[in-house]
Amino acid sequence: MFDFWEDELSEEQTEELLQKAAGEIRKRKLEAPAILFFEMHKPISNVMAHLTLVSAPMLVPFLGFDFVNQYSNLLRKRDNVERLICILEEIPGDEPQLLETSCQKNK
Repeated sequence: MFDFWEDELSEEQTEELLQKAAGEIRKRKLEAPAILFFEMHKPISNVMAHLTLVSAPMLVPFLGFDFVNQYSNLLRKRDNVERLICILEEIPGDEPQLLETSCQKNK
């Protein structure tokens, strides 16, 4: 049958999923609520990823196995949640600021 989290996501896959998620959030203009949500739930991101697996039988028919598997695998690491927050905090087309932020420290 299907095995969740069988393989680790590569760095390219991780970056692609993060950019895709940030693009969908930006398209709906929900950057501020998303940042607030991810900041609040960052400490329990691993638990949330496991809850996704528990609810997978209800999610997979609507979202597809690959979608549920990849995003639950992505969000089980707190660093990926922080990277998504940093991507959302960036202003598209804006030049990088001289001030060092927590996002720049993580790079």
